[in-house]
Amino acid sequence: MRLRALLPVIALLAGCASVPSTTSRHLTSADDALRDCAQWFRTLDEKAASGRTRDVQEARVAGFPYVRVNRTLASFRDVAAQDSSSMTALVERMQALDLEARRAEIANASIAAEADGDIDAVTERDLERTRLCADRLRAVDMADPPSRDALVKHAQVPDAYSRTNRFLGFYALARYPFSAGVRRHQQEVLTAYARDLTPSADARLVLRVPPPAADVNVAGLLASAPLDPLGIPEVTDSALEQLFAAHAPILELEDTGTHDRIGALRWERGATAPSVDITHPVVYRRLAWTRYEGRTLLQLVFTVWFPERPAASSLDLLAGKLDGLTWRVTLAPDGAPLVYDTMHPCGCYHMFYPTPRAQALSPPSGGVEFMFSPQSLPAIGPGDRIQLRVAARTHYLERVTVVSAAPAGEPYLFAPYDTLRSLPRPEGGRASVFGEDGLIAGSERLERFLFWPMGIASAGAMRQWGHHATAFVGRRHFDDAELLEQRFKLQLN
Repeated sequence: MRLRALLPVIALLAGCASVPSTTSRHLTSADDALRDCAQWFRTLDEKAASGRTRDVQEARVAGFPYVRVNRTLASFRDVAAQDSSSMTALVERMQALDLEARRAEIANASIAAEADGDIDAVTERDLERTRLCADRLRAVDMADPPSRDALVKHAQVPDAYSRTNRFLGFYALARYPFSAGVRRHQQEVLTAYARDLTPSADARLVLRVPPPAADVNVAGLLASAPLDPLGIPEVTDSALEQLFAAHAPILELEDTGTHDRIGALRWERGATAPSVDITHPVVYRRLAWTRYEGRTLLQLVFTVWFPERPAASSLDLLAGKLDGLTWRVTLAPDGAPLVYDTMHPCGCYHMFYPTPRAQALSPPSGGVEFMFSPQSLPAIGPGDRIQLRVAARTHYLERVTVVSAAPAGEPYLFAPYDTLRSLPRPEGGRASVFGEDGLIAGSERLERFLFWPMGIASAGAMRQWGHHATAFVGRRHFDDAELLEQRFKLQLN
């Protein structure tokens, strides 16, 4: 256990022995302020490593400790390399990602005694220094062509699949029985979508409805948004609030017990894994982007959490603590929905629900998991709502319905998804619900012992945004910037 606790520190020290040239130059600079800033980022990294509070939602960029990158921003590397304004916009967005990650890392690593119990004061103080130092390092690096080239080169997100596990698990052969299993599950889903939705005798239907949306033209909010040099719409915070409210789904939940009730993730005293507080029904939301034929499309992502997936038998490979459902809507530039997709927070059960403005493309040869769509949707008009029917116990999505008005039901509240990166602990301090591997401890499933040859770490475990591999056969990431472009012909206008 002691050796395990020292591994992050050992890894950090090993990395310091081969620090990329950009970092080394800053650490040995004759400019005192520049050298101090480089040392500040090293101190932050050492503190996060020793405290095991490193946040991995976005990938770090070797040699540039003040930026991080996700798959969407990584897709702009070629654009940024050809144009200075695009490069500036890309680096500023990457810097913002790092600052949010640092906010969580600093808060989670802070000891209350440092500021007489005021962790927030410590965080804001250190975050301001981080912001100023990031600006200083960025200015120097962007004025140096080799540094700019190195940043573009290293701004990549690692594959979520393990090539080693696939090799050791004889993936080339094992993929065939797994592919057959995927097809069986898809047929079961199609059967579920074809049958009547009468709930089981021991279940009651609970409608959870979103906060009321403002009576405004939400489509115009996106259509009128200006574009930054990368072509990403710059939507105001108030406009995003209205878009989230307008597109939030109605949840039609089959309820057979506490395991079927949504709630807020929280830490209980002394717990090593988070739990769900069903007295506070919450839907977590986050903003995402995808790209299509050179245009950037806004995505609204909604995630709910259940306390568990209860075991159906003593050898239920899929049962375990924590479960959830993620629902995503991709909007056209005119603000209308193009396609919806869903998964569980384990990255499992990825399915698509296209509107008439999304025409599915033919899958490639080779039998990979490409695009499974159990249901198409009609055109979504202003004021229409999406209603999701969620099965008891398994929390499978069994039907998607378009309704003209939100029915009466029990309300849920919104919460930012990023709050999960730093939640208060009853005994003091803060902690992320996600570990340094991007997984939620305690949510492991027995299926991981069977599915490891497919290359997905701890298959079935709940995981952080940016770490959702959604195909056992082939490769597919939920946040891939080209995910929709490779699977649909979209009518943007």
